[in-house]
Amino acid sequence: MKAIVFSAYGSPDVLHLADVEKPVPKDNQVLVKVHAASVNDWDWAIIQGVPFVNRMETGLFKPKKRMLGTDVAGTVEATGRNVTRFRPGDAVFGDICRSGWKDIPAYNGGAYAEYVCTTEDTLLPKPAGMSFEQAASLPQVGGLVVQGLRRCGGVQAGQNVLVNGASGGVGTLAVQIARSLGADVTGVCSTGKMEMVRSLGADHVIDYTKEDFTRNGNRYDFILDAKGFHSIFDYRRALAPNGCYAMLGGGNRSTTQMMMFGWLVSLTGSRKLGLVIYRPNRGLDYLLELVEAGSVSPVIDSVFPLSETADAFRYYVDGKAKGKIVITVASET
Repeated sequence: MKAIVFSAYGSPDVLHLADVEKPVPKDNQVLVKVHAASVNDWDWAIIQGVPFVNRMETGLFKPKKRMLGTDVAGTVEATGRNVTRFRPGDAVFGDICRSGWKDIPAYNGGAYAEYVCTTEDTLLPKPAGMSFEQAASLPQVGGLVVQGLRRCGGVQAGQNVLVNGASGGVGTLAVQIARSLGADVTGVCSTGKMEMVRSLGADHVIDYTKEDFTRNGNRYDFILDAKGFHSIFDYRRALAPNGCYAMLGGGNRSTTQMMMFGWLVSLTGSRKLGLVIYRPNRGLDYLLELVEAGSVSPVIDSVFPLSETADAFRYYVDGKAKGKIVITVASET
């Protein structure tokens, strides 16, 4: 079968289309014929080999295995004898990263391929009214957003919520979900993406190239941050009393600072700051309810065929995408 492989850390140039052996499901596994996958920061971090400490699991000098891709949508091709939830022909989707670096698809086959094997607990039935491309765009970013918005008792109607990185895969969902909860939503993005963020329901939009939300004097009850690059004290200043800050992603320096000192800052006052520890597929049932009710719509910027996966990551790195970048498998079209 065809799959995207890599044998060294680096830029998207390390990604190549190759012929690899088609996987065979074990007793507890499902063989999925892949229709679509998507680009995530998680995958990009693996390609780069960052943060360096994670190379203790992924391979110190080069990747231990060659395949990538966590989000998947497709049809069940075959099942192991212990599988009870799915049958051949079922349409499924999910984040096939189970937990931790040891279980990422880079070590047991990934979704940037014609077929992938995974355990049944990583998959959900795909709603009939949702395309495979839409389904592939949701698992990882959707789970992150729902888990983030549930911190500190969850977002409440009437609260002032700020979404930093509002135009990306995480942010486009966060704006819509927070709005559906009755919050007053402020989105932070670049100049060219402001109108799109407004179209998703944001009440206010801040152009980060012209204004720093941590220094404009406004205070927010809840900050969901997909682009954490400020200091922990900047975030604390932007929070209202009893406010909550949830970091979903960002630079290594800010992430490390939040992991080491977020709990300490939280203990010294009423404001709560912390890093969301992602749990694959948790909260997706709630997200699907919102999608099927019409309150939330997946935002897909562009679609690339499997053979152009390297180009998809180049586009991702450029930062021009509005929403998600999806990869389709050519044999499925």
